[in-house]
Amino acid sequence: MPFFYDMTKKKSGLEIEAPGGATEILLHVCCAPCSSAIVECLLEHGIRPTMFYYNPNIFPDKEYEKRKAECFRHTQALNLDFVDADYDHDKWLGEVKGLECEPERGARCLKCFKERLAAAAIYANAHNFRVFATTLATSRWKSPEQIVEAGTYAASFFPELTFWAQNWRKGGLSERRNELVRLYGFYNQTYCGCEFSMNSKKEKY
Repeated sequence: MPFFYDMTKKKSGLEIEAPGGATEILLHVCCAPCSSAIVECLLEHGIRPTMFYYNPNIFPDKEYEKRKAECFRHTQALNLDFVDADYDHDKWLGEVKGLECEPERGARCLKCFKERLAAAAIYANAHNFRVFATTLATSRWKSPEQIVEAGTYAASFFPELTFWAQNWRKGGLSERRNELVRLYGFYNQTYCGCEFSMNSKKEKY
């Protein structure tokens, strides 16, 4: 089914404004389901996101390609820009070395968020975005506090750049996410992404 977001009728009760009144932002996306309601909400408020796909944590590579393809399908259907960043899982493993046995929401997750959002911040700064955000915090399995910490850390290296620490779970967006997953038949993964989360979690998002 093709995507069609009817902007004449708002789907959420969330009123948003990007920092500095920005109308274009870089949006780090982790997957199509988590980005769906956020993108709809952004477009409703006249904010155009460029989708930045950088998730080297995802394992195995077939899972990575499946999630990326679904994000690209979503992005292309909405005529938005898609940035396909490098996938280097071995490098990511090096970044989290020694933290393999950490629980979900532990030190490994914070390190992972910092690495991914640092890449988003570098790209945003290099391509003249003044605001960037992420879809990571939409999942109830993630720590919003860790994601805000990681995004703020990433932005701190660039004085002209702001991390938009919006709470994307408010205003009915979590419920709208689930509606859009069903409506458009999104592939909805059952674990965060890395092999450690795969082994430690069997619960669905």
